[in-house]
Amino acid sequence: MNFIADILLVAGAVGAGLYCHVLSRRLRNFTDLEKGVGGAVAMLSAQVDDLSKSVQGAQATAQGSVATLTDVSARAEKAARQLELLVASLHDLPKEQTAAAPANPFFVRQKRDAETRQ
Repeated sequence: MNFIADILLVAGAVGAGLYCHVLSRRLRNFTDLEKGVGGAVAMLSAQVDDLSKSVQGAQATAQGSVATLTDVSARAEKAARQLELLVASLHDLPKEQTAAAPANPFFVRQKRDAETRQ
């Protein structure tokens, strides 16, 4: 009876050892930097770094655009104020009488011009 219990105990220990060996191989492959999750984490970390650099570049560009737009907007407002003053000053001018419109607004070459050129 003791002999059978010892055989079962040894068989269980060998089975547990094989299980641990297989599990160790799987974990080693799982955390491998080239193929497993470790590689995926390393790749994602590099992509996050690239993305953060791109975001910083986009923020710098956006800040430059905001500064340019602010300057252009201020110049446009200044020009609008000047135009308003000019239009207001035009209302103060006396109305001039306009010249009579010509009877024939089209240019017609006369015959003597054609004869003198020949």
